[in-house]
Amino acid sequence: MDDPSSTLSQSIEEQPFPYHPSSATATAAAAATAAAAAAAVTAATTASYLNIASSLVAPGTFLANHRTSHHPAFRPSRARAATGTMDKRQPPSSFQQLEKLGEGTYATVFKGRNRQTGEMVALKEIHLDSEEGTPSTAIREISLMKELKHENIVSLHDVIHTENKLMLVFEYMDKDLKRYMDSRGDRGQLDYVTIKSFMQQLLRGIAFCHENRVLHRDLKPQNLLINTKGQLKLGDFGLARAFGIPVNTFSNEVVTLWYRAPDVLLGSRTYNTSIDIWSAGCIMAEMYTGRPLFPGTTNEDQLQKIFRLMGTPSERSWPGISNFPEYKPNFQVYATQDLRLILPQIDQLGLDLLSRMLQLRPEMRISAADALRHRWFQDLNQLQAQQAAQQQQQQIAAGGYGAPGIVSQGGY
Repeated sequence: MDDPSSTLSQSIEEQPFPYHPSSATATAAAAATAAAAAAAVTAATTASYLNIASSLVAPGTFLANHRTSHHPAFRPSRARAATGTMDKRQPPSSFQQLEKLGEGTYATVFKGRNRQTGEMVALKEIHLDSEEGTPSTAIREISLMKELKHENIVSLHDVIHTENKLMLVFEYMDKDLKRYMDSRGDRGQLDYVTIKSFMQQLLRGIAFCHENRVLHRDLKPQNLLINTKGQLKLGDFGLARAFGIPVNTFSNEVVTLWYRAPDVLLGSRTYNTSIDIWSAGCIMAEMYTGRPLFPGTTNEDQLQKIFRLMGTPSERSWPGISNFPEYKPNFQVYATQDLRLILPQIDQLGLDLLSRMLQLRPEMRISAADALRHRWFQDLNQLQAQQAAQQQQQQIAAGGYGAPGIVSQGGY
């Protein structure tokens, strides 16, 4: 992303990060100017920050360690119970607020810069209620987000709170996977090495979530963030759920329709980690073609598109399917198709892994940990080394230099 205009930077540089009531007028003016400069920022990437921890629910044993009350008025000690020492690292003025990226009911997100290090960050300002103070849900969310520290999950760097502000500081990512694919000249199709690299990183992030008893529940290209180093990280944990709680409280209104598992589409409320694996399989196929694998328009249409390719299940192939609320005995019967009909470029090992992820029965889907051990990934390091050498030769021949680690047509 390009830096904002010098006029915008100057207008914000003249005042410290707006944490005091007296700066409300200046803050409004800066936000209005920043909104105009943010026109090029897509809503998809913005959403990945807006909801990055907006609905996380922790297991009871975890919440017991961070229990809060709904007592009116803000109490810094309440936030500290969840944030620990993170909120003491940086004073508010340590961050220069740049353009506004977006706003939701839960928070407003700004692009920012660390004044001390020059590092770009995403600044998420939590909306505080004047009567209730800091939402107890926000405190629980921060607590759980602190536990999800992994190289393939977007990082919560810092939590800053004062009497009237609660600011979350996230690492800044340049682009989401959807925008990255859209920027490709080859109809959104990614090359073999990039697909394999992104899938390994995606599965690593998923495996870490599952090891820590968290379901993401909304995996899609728009929620996978990418930087110029070729790192992929899970973002937007707005629908994430800890599964240490009773499974019968889960909702079937999860995951964007195109990436929703068939058991969820059929009305199951007892799903588990396998719903994230189905979504990952859909994303893998999309990286090969540049098009969604199952672009349904309604719940019923989505099921039909899945059955048309994967075959219509029955009580014989999926015992208990007729008990699902959305099951219909008159589903049109389709035979299972060969995935190579729509993915002719996929190799045999890749096809095997994809088939294990896209199993209709949830208990038959491969786990994220087992997927990472699949033979398809064994030659990734060698392929990346070869690709890096080729890129270096091309850059030398062209007399230029590019960012390592990612195959890209043009910069971000």
